[in-house]
This record gives sequence, structure tokens and C-alpha cells, in this order.
Amino acid sequence: MLKRYFGRTAAGEAADLYTLANACGVEASITTYGGALVSLKAPDRAGRFADVVLGFHDIDGYLNAEFYPGALVGRYANRIAKGRFALNGVEYKLACNNGENSLHGGIKGFDKAVWSACEIADGDPALELTHFSPDGDEGYPGALSVRVAYTLNQNSELRIDYSATTDKDTVLNLTNHAYFNLAGEGSGDILGHVAQLNADRFTPVDSGLIPTGESRPVEGTPFDFRRPTPIGARVNERDEQLELGHGYDHNFVVNGRAGTLRKAARVVDPKSGRVLDALTTEPGIQLYIGNFLDGLSVGKSARPYGRRSGFCLETQHFPDSPNRPEFPSTVLRAGEKFESTTVFRFSV
Repeated sequence: MLKRYFGRTAAGEAADLYTLANACGVEASITTYGGALVSLKAPDRAGRFADVVLGFHDIDGYLNAEFYPGALVGRYANRIAKGRFALNGVEYKLACNNGENSLHGGIKGFDKAVWSACEIADGDPALELTHFSPDGDEGYPGALSVRVAYTLNQNSELRIDYSATTDKDTVLNLTNHAYFNLAGEGSGDILGHVAQLNADRFTPVDSGLIPTGESRPVEGTPFDFRRPTPIGARVNERDEQLELGHGYDHNFVVNGRAGTLRKAARVVDPKSGRVLDALTTEPGIQLYIGNFLDGLSVGKSARPYGRRSGFCLETQHFPDSPNRPEFPSTVLRAGEKFESTTVFRFSV
């Protein structure tokens, strides 16, 4: 495992970059700033390698970016309506950073923390990151200890194992917010990528991108990715949900039993032949196609990241679950252990 200095935060905290590599030449680089996946180099059908993750050469890009590139997000990934929820009869008010809502943990979520890191010596190349979030952090109850392990195996799978404990009942939803472009970062939009989602239903949203509580069948809608379909094939159709999300920015209900590792998505770039399979133990996956990327951020390729130049597969519990008893619970009780696994598998 290689380690190098990545830069300092505005508060003077030093961040490092760790690179995992397997025998096939696949490399994954992770920074301790936000636990972000900075790069992932994978071969195409001709054996040519490209970096397929949007990101930056040093910490400055991450300090200035507002779109969570590659980051670990929490305490609560996605949105909580009006920045409020009730737990055990107590109402908690969160930091609001997305209009009247709280998004991805608030103003200073886990994506802005410098995580502690150590190499996991046994087995495949692996990096352990840990972070402590005190009671009341961004309004959330409970002192929370979080561990995330990135492992790159010889089958070109990047495995992300999450675990956490708390000393007081709280809510928790962790994910990775990597933007992928299987043609190579900076190579243009991803509308020609072909996606398939193992999801018969999705959760529609209101104008604030908060779920309405409905679990709607995808059949007969532009959200039906049960068969391989180009991401851009229906994105411009007249559809209320597409208009509200400015494209795809929705949670899909992954088929199968939550808690078991199962396939949630497959995305193929027809030109390069690169394939990405996403597997998860989580009940949902957010397909976001970079609708709000504006070209102001210039990435590692020295090219701007324009609209829809990357897609996210955010494995997660559903948005606003603390306010939706009909959704799978995100409550983590004191003395219990949260565990979740996501695998990004690369092939051609």
C-alpha cells in the first residue's frame, strides 16, 4: 500500500492519500479527508487503463467542491425533511443545508472530517478508516464511533464495509458518494452508459426531493431499468418525477431481502466495454446522474465536470426514513452495532 501527503484543511489538519492495488493492475486511492474515493483505475476491453471516478489531484479540489465527490457521507446520507425528526418522544433539530432540509449529514458532515487511517495487514489490500462523532454533532443524538474498511480484492472488487456503535439511540444512514464515468473521468457525459437496476419499485419525491411515502412500481415509467437501458434514453421525457429531480435523482427499492448482499445495479459503457456491478446489503440505492454538475470544477484530467458527467450509485436506507415509519428503520440503538456492506465489482 502506498501512502502520500494529500494536503491540509483550512483548520490545518493534514490529510493523506492511500493507494490499494491488486495483481491485475487495478488501483483504488482513498484520502483521509472525507474518506473519499479519489480514483479507481480499471482496464477496458483492450486492457487500457483509465481512472473511472471523478475527483481531484489534491485536497484543495475537495475543500472547494460542493457535490460530495467520492466522499463517505453521514450521519445521515440523503435528505431529512425540514431538518427534524423525533426519536423516543424527543424532537431533534438538525443543521439544514439544502433549503429547509438537511442533506448528507448537515453543514459539516462526515465528508468534511479527517478520518483516522490504518492499513489492514491480513489478506487483500485494505484500509481501515475511523471517525468519532460526538453527541449533538450537527444536531444528532449519541456519541457515535464509525469504522469503514475499503478492500480491493483480486477479482477487482472494491468492498466497503461499514460499522458503527452509539452510546445513545440515534439514526444512521451511511453511503459512499463516488461519481463514476466508465469511459474515464472527464470524458463527457454518461447518458450512453447502459444501466440495469434490480428494483421493481422506487420512492417518488416532492419538490424538495423528499419522498412522499409512496413506493411506486417502475413498470410503465421512465424509471424502469429492470432491463438494460441507456441512462439517457428517457431522461428528457415529460414526467413529473424527472422534472422534480432535473433527471434521475431517486431512491430505488432493491429487490431481495435487506441485510443480504445482493446485486443492486449494473452499468456498462458500450464503447470501452467496462462494466460496474454494485452489490449491497442496504434496502435502497440512489441513482443520481450529476444533474447539478455545472462545469465549474476541473478534475484530474484538467477537464471541467459538466452536467451529467458522472453517475452515483448510493447504496442506502431510504431518504427521510426517520420521519417515515412505513420505510425500513434507520434507528441505531445504544449497545447495538450497525453493519453494512457495498461491493463495486469491475469487469469488461
